Amino acid sequence: MSSPRGARRIVCLTEETTETLYLLGAQARIVGISGFTVRPPQARREKPKVSAFTSARIDRILALEPDLVLGFSDLQADIAAQLIRAGVAVHVFNQRSVAGILEMIRLVGAMVDAADKAARLDETLRGGLAEIATSAATLPRRPRVYFEEWNDPLISGIGWVSELIGLAGGDDCFEELAASPDARGRIIADPGEVVRRAPDLIIGSWCGKRFAPEQVAARPGWAALPAVQAARLHEIKSCDILQPGPAALTDGVRQLHTLIRRWAEAAA
Repeated sequence: MSSPRGARRIVCLTEETTETLYLLGAQARIVGISGFTVRPPQARREKPKVSAFTSARIDRILALEPDLVLGFSDLQADIAAQLIRAGVAVHVFNQRSVAGILEMIRLVGAMVDAADKAARLDETLRGGLAEIATSAATLPRRPRVYFEEWNDPLISGIGWVSELIGLAGGDDCFEELAASPDARGRIIADPGEVVRRAPDLIIGSWCGKRFAPEQVAARPGWAALPAVQAARLHEIKSCDILQPGPAALTDGVRQLHTLIRRWAEAAA
């Protein structure tokens, strides 16, 4: 039997590449994962945890003898630099859009000699997004949606989240901030600006902790918001929407569309 081509011992520093490799049937190549990994659930049982998000156990990673480490964004640049100096091959993705997520999936597939499977996964994901867009086009109204990624300071949704809100049938209240790849560029310094934009629907996804609708509704002046008056404050778990991978394009966007559709039907 010939040896598998492509990277054979992979460490994934974030969840989305882990989920992608499982979906491609290449999970046997994963030798280490992020401790924040939730999807797929079996990864937590099967794979050693070697990193957080901005920190990692370099000694544990090196002990696994990876031939490839996959990371995400400049926030993992220090980890990447340490591994590169130790002679490890590192690829750091930086996808911030739906198109970027799909490109990441195809590239991961190429890295593990699974380009055909990655192409089929890409096609499946695109088909699912198209179905949601078709359904969204039938809605009688589009809600103004405020997506809150963090509560102190207030941070609005990143690029792919804003895109998915639009695709699912809503209008992102802070679409102009979504283009910022850096969370600092999406800080809403004046909470009164949310009041002025009067969202019909508030969706929270506070990474690492439970979204608290009662705290949001109690903010000064927010009782006047249409979303608060109609009790339309909902949570989507960060693992379903804030990881720039397959989860956002499946469970994440479906949850967005369900919440938007319920609002639109009630408001009709």
